[in-house]
Amino acid sequence: MAHTLLFIISNIFPGKNPLKKKIKILIADRNSNVREFLRREMLAEGYSVELAENGREVLKWAYHREPADLLIIDPDLPDAEESLLLKKLRQRITYLPVVFHTFFSDYLSASKIITPTEFVEKGGSSIENLKKVVKEILNKTAGTADMKKESEDMRT
Repeated sequence: MAHTLLFIISNIFPGKNPLKKKIKILIADRNSNVREFLRREMLAEGYSVELAENGREVLKWAYHREPADLLIIDPDLPDAEESLLLKKLRQRITYLPVVFHTFFSDYLSASKIITPTEFVEKGGSSIENLKKVVKEILNKTAGTADMKKESEDMRT
């Protein structure tokens, strides 16, 4: 019965796997226009998107029942010092890939950063670069994240 249902759904929605979990991206930026723009662009790429406007909201999503699979963050968030925020995130979600989307990426020290991490400098044409980086990170970390998540689930 389940195979028949999957076959029927696959024929109705060719190219879609209805049982596959959609990748969830958390976008954290103090500027609501930037958040909304990135949300639209990432939704158009087929991702599920959540938004955060400050460090407190980013941490709230880290403790959500289904945390994000990737974080796009401008570290210039209200109420957040980036190294402390990233340390707290890493304690909760060790496998979380992070993309820093900022005007001043060169001031962040690599020693403070969660891996895998990428920097995409904000600018007029940065959206295409951001999409490319997101796709590359997700492709690189897909299997690793699943294994680490299962391992963490077994410990709790």
